[in-house]
Amino acid sequence: MTLQPRTFGGALRRLRIAAGLTLTDLASRIHYSKGQLSKVETGQKRPTAELARLCDVVLETGGELEALLRSPGPMARVPALPPGQGQPASTTGQELGRRQVMTAGAMGVLGLGAVSPDQDIAETGGETLLDVVRTLFDQFRLLGQSTPPEALLPALEGHVRLLRSLARRTGSRTAMELVALAARYAEFAGWMAQEAGEERDALRWTEQAVELATASGDRHLSSYALVRRALVAYYRGDASATIDLAGGARSGSLPPRIRGLAAQRQAQGYALAGDYSACMRALDTARELLEVSARSEETPVLGTTNLRNPADMTIGWCLLDLGRPAEAAEVLDRECARIPAQALRTQARYGIRQALAHALSGELEVACEVTGRLLLTTELVGSATIATDVRRLARALSRHSRHPAYLAIAPQLAACLATARGADKR
Repeated sequence: MTLQPRTFGGALRRLRIAAGLTLTDLASRIHYSKGQLSKVETGQKRPTAELARLCDVVLETGGELEALLRSPGPMARVPALPPGQGQPASTTGQELGRRQVMTAGAMGVLGLGAVSPDQDIAETGGETLLDVVRTLFDQFRLLGQSTPPEALLPALEGHVRLLRSLARRTGSRTAMELVALAARYAEFAGWMAQEAGEERDALRWTEQAVELATASGDRHLSSYALVRRALVAYYRGDASATIDLAGGARSGSLPPRIRGLAAQRQAQGYALAGDYSACMRALDTARELLEVSARSEETPVLGTTNLRNPADMTIGWCLLDLGRPAEAAEVLDRECARIPAQALRTQARYGIRQALAHALSGELEVACEVTGRLLLTTELVGSATIATDVRRLARALSRHSRHPAYLAIAPQLAACLATARGADKR
């Protein structure tokens, strides 16, 4: 943060007085102590983005305070995919049919020589093999809900290699399907790498997923990769990159699922930027598109399978980023109650946000009850992205360090934070 705290404090004091509020008034509305706010205004305490958002909403400043906290220099951008990746590949060669182009692409990725599509070897057992691989993928996704990502990544890498090897030994039709499934394994490995806090590996796996998908004739996964990379930008705190990357997957030629997830990710970017209206518009679009996609039978499903319509939950997520914790808590209470019991990673991800929303809206006992219920689950799934919100939650709760509800969970919360710090060092 390049801002001098005294500059922010002067602006906060000016805006507070213009709104006709005393320090006590503002402190009670954002659930900070009068002493903490006084230190921010006098430059003795550095402000946080969270405090700025809360004050912007209460003082109706249109995001002026949060804007003061933003660095004047350009933020680091998410590295671009290599040339030829991240956008749908174009078909070349009018003399080649679609099947021939797909076969040539898959054979190139698999390291095989040219094979005529009319000389397929026997496909006996191909459908059975594909069914087994699809079932295994579903099991990996289920396992990912309750297993640390570091434990899954070696197995996922091995299965990508295995699928490429199997594709070399079967006819081209089954080979195409196996390469397409290898792309889904690679995309899931990218998500697990991000959960492990390995951003570079996450991007590398995403690039490999695009390469495999394009070779199998899937022109859509390269666009979905933009949604995945937008999530990396979001966790970096880069609102503009989140919005821009996700916007690249909003083309009307793409399936509703991808467009819906892209709109949802853009909404998160707009929330990070403090743009309430644009965020809500994007969420409305996301909800409509994801409702359409839910009626299709496409498998395996891209993105989460544990939320009926992810946009409904994301409303609460975004309201919290927009500095509206009470509204966020209401939405997250409702949507978190609908998460399946076996979806532990999903429970932790949104449940910690639920606790944070209650903490920031002054409902400390509820926040501590939700936190205490989720800390063991949070440690079990070992997520670097969830750990980001655990740290935010710990800071919010620690402002009430003498409250009995906080004291009851403080040791367990400290242990969870220590686990998260250990994962960061790895």
